[in-house]
Amino acid sequence: MARGPVRESVTIAGRPERVAVARAFAAAVLGQHSAGETAVLLLSELVTNSVRHSASGLPGRTVTVTVLVAGEVIRVEVADQSGVTVPALRPGGSGLEGGGRGLYLVDCLAARWGFEQVGRHTTTWFELQHR
Repeated sequence: MARGPVRESVTIAGRPERVAVARAFAAAVLGQHSAGETAVLLLSELVTNSVRHSASGLPGRTVTVTVLVAGEVIRVEVADQSGVTVPALRPGGSGLEGGGRGLYLVDCLAARWGFEQVGRHTTTWFELQHR
């Protein structure tokens, strides 16, 4: 499907049951893109992290998801209301039994990823190449 650059955002309540809304949003924006399923998986991990580890998981708080598609790059951004720590990759084999696989998956599957903090907000992002 050939189309120009796309940038769409949605803001959801910072509750675990709203992660499904973020997944459905991304899937609708990406349609049949070759990296769409991977993008939705990684987005789900980042939104879950935001709900669990940031102030966005508190009552009345939100998470904003932005999906950008330009050329051969899909970029997904998840903005939250920061936590006491920053997103950090744990070593692959240590301590992942109780969780911690989200950023590991992002690191393994994304072309690149990172985070930016501005004031009390953190945006964690990843990029995928698609055909």
